[in-house]
Amino acid sequence: RRLDAQGVAFALRHRWRGWDGEGRLVFDTPEGAKAVAADAAILALGGASWPRLGSDGAWTAILRNAGIRIAPLQPANCGFHAAWSARFSERFEGAPLKRIALLHGGRRVRGEAVVTRAGIEGGAVYALSATLRERLAQAGEAVLHIDLRPDIGGEILAQRLAAPRGKQSMANVLRKAVGLSPVAAGLLHEAARGRVAQLSPHDLAALIKAVPVRLTATAPIARAISTAGGIAFDELDGHFMLRRRPGVFAAGEMLDWEAPTGGYLLQASFATGAAAARGVLQYLKPHPAEAQS
Repeated sequence: RRLDAQGVAFALRHRWRGWDGEGRLVFDTPEGAKAVAADAAILALGGASWPRLGSDGAWTAILRNAGIRIAPLQPANCGFHAAWSARFSERFEGAPLKRIALLHGGRRVRGEAVVTRAGIEGGAVYALSATLRERLAQAGEAVLHIDLRPDIGGEILAQRLAAPRGKQSMANVLRKAVGLSPVAAGLLHEAARGRVAQLSPHDLAALIKAVPVRLTATAPIARAISTAGGIAFDELDGHFMLRRRPGVFAAGEMLDWEAPTGGYLLQASFATGAAAARGVLQYLKPHPAEAQS
């Protein structure tokens, strides 16, 4: 209502197709193709995650054809495929790994994750997604280590595991002495290939502190929270205007940047949108020669 009162016109069910020979913006609409002449335009078309909501990345081809350099769109803040056994994925799909720490590339992130049928996702995973994605691109796989008990040191765990256990099964020892959930214990068995009971207390404690999970691919970009890649910043001037398209500005996830979840994505999109809007106002200001005529 506030925007309506300020004279903003909404054109729904419009899909941008590029420019015509006269430099007008061309849209597919329910009434057919429509060309719009504009003194200035801001492109805020998003990345390529969740395409069913409209952000499908189709604009990348349009801008590349206009000579604008685009870094390939890639999933960011995303899950990953892991080489689970069929037994593990069928039993633990959807199970949460709580109060864990993830380790990769010298970084350690505490939080939670969720086992999926294809792999693993969740907030702690998303925080490491950029470095994991880069490692996958370089080596074809990446190894993520999971500390299942980040609040307990390895030596203390080894002492607990070395204590006499009587007739208790290994499952009960892991649950009672170490405090592992069924999915965490399952992850140990997955990593040790069923030989957990044969490990020494010291080796088992070391495994609990750093369970290796081999990742084979990122989850599809359509399921990612956001995307990396986009319009290269050297294609923009200081006002977020495309150097090759005067009067056309870009903002948000179309640009080549990425950020963690937790409000940073929204903040950066809002900030670049505001900067582009200020750029439009500056661009539309009459030049001194025009003001005198």
